[in-house]
Amino acid sequence: MSEPKRLHPVASIVTTGKRIRNLILPMIFLNISGGRDSITSLVISLILSLIAVLITLITGILSWLRYTYRFEEDELRIEYGVFLRKKRYIPFERIQSINITEGLLQRLFGLAKVEIETAGSGDEAEAVLSAIPKGEAAQIQAHVNAAKQDAPKTTAEIKPMFKLTTQKLLLLSLTSGGMGVVISAVFAIFPQLDDLIPYKKVFGGVETWAVHNIMLITFIVFLGFLLLWIISLMITMLKYAGFTVVQTETDFVISQGLLEKKQMTIPLNRIQAIRISENLIRQMLGLGTVYLESAGGSSANIEGANVMLLPIVKVKDIPAIIGPYLPEYEMTEDFKPLPRRAMWRYIFRGWYVAIPIVLLSLIFLKSWGLLSLVLLVLVTIRAYLNYKSAGWGLSREQLSLKFRSFKRTTIYMRKNKIQSLEAGVSYFQDKKELGTLEVFVKSGAVNTGGRVVDMDQADLQSIYRWYSREREIGSGPE
Repeated sequence: MSEPKRLHPVASIVTTGKRIRNLILPMIFLNISGGRDSITSLVISLILSLIAVLITLITGILSWLRYTYRFEEDELRIEYGVFLRKKRYIPFERIQSINITEGLLQRLFGLAKVEIETAGSGDEAEAVLSAIPKGEAAQIQAHVNAAKQDAPKTTAEIKPMFKLTTQKLLLLSLTSGGMGVVISAVFAIFPQLDDLIPYKKVFGGVETWAVHNIMLITFIVFLGFLLLWIISLMITMLKYAGFTVVQTETDFVISQGLLEKKQMTIPLNRIQAIRISENLIRQMLGLGTVYLESAGGSSANIEGANVMLLPIVKVKDIPAIIGPYLPEYEMTEDFKPLPRRAMWRYIFRGWYVAIPIVLLSLIFLKSWGLLSLVLLVLVTIRAYLNYKSAGWGLSREQLSLKFRSFKRTTIYMRKNKIQSLEAGVSYFQDKKELGTLEVFVKSGAVNTGGRVVDMDQADLQSIYRWYSREREIGSGPE
């Protein structure tokens, strides 16, 4: 038995800093609103802000002082709570996965953040040790591995599976959709600055100037998008630098990150499905990203349930890479396509929104409205691609689905991992002898899966009988 230990003081700094950061915007708006009324209101607002910061500092320090952990022979014991003391005992054999993160501040002090998830974890991790020495993080990992193997002194064999090279890292960054995230963040910040920046005064004369400088405005906009693209490129490269995957006897261990290093443990027996995702650019290059759907993780930790196993890889090479490590999965490319009569249903669904927009544009915009026909063409192409991408495959113990929304997705699910299978037929589908298949597997605190629309009803029935273990004709959906 070890003595109770506290987290490193960095834990208190990080936690308190996050709480104060969350107070900054409310305090700014409070003080601006108070300052508009009178000096007295401004003083009161400043005093209230100061009190809020002091309370946050005091509770942060007390929380750190009252949070202790220690190792017993076969469990981790945590005690915490400022006013109400709570105790949490976690047997090592119950721990499903451990995520170890080394942020920039933690790395300066040789620390790591450890997130522990068990089979009973709900909306959040079972326990979080936000700043402990890296040696103790490794000690927890060793205890868990020993408990799983029932042989504490046995060293687990480690098999290297994948390493992201610099060339592939650059390719990953160039073909990712990170720019959209950066642009969304910029547009989310601007509305919050209305009260701080007098836009009318700053940009009052811009309209007249802009009319005479169209080319310059275009160039500035181009530079802005180029800058955002470079930022998204750098973010992706920093996040996935040093990405490696190794397999131990019971887990996949994934490491990644340059500034913030992360290590994630995925138990092999918790893997529910394999998913391959291809955006349009990567599909044209024959590239894809491989994810694991895991029963571990929580709704607060989506990454623990939806794990990126191979960030970017040639799709044709995926069976050769994954096959030796997950031999129970058949990474087949033999998918049965949808019947031809389903194609027009895909196209008509795309036209539902596009045609009204085109008609309104032609009516109100006259000749300029002809440009809206481009939208109709693009929607038709997208609908056709969705139709061509959809398909399914069935073996004795595995169901495979392929479908597309904005990305083409292929998912491989073992029969014993499927949580539910739904086969439905609408009124209009029935006239074409078509139906919809929806399949779910466990993924963290929620279910995920695949959905293929407008399959042949005969195929639906065969899949339904396969899953329900029925052999009688007509036992499928009605």
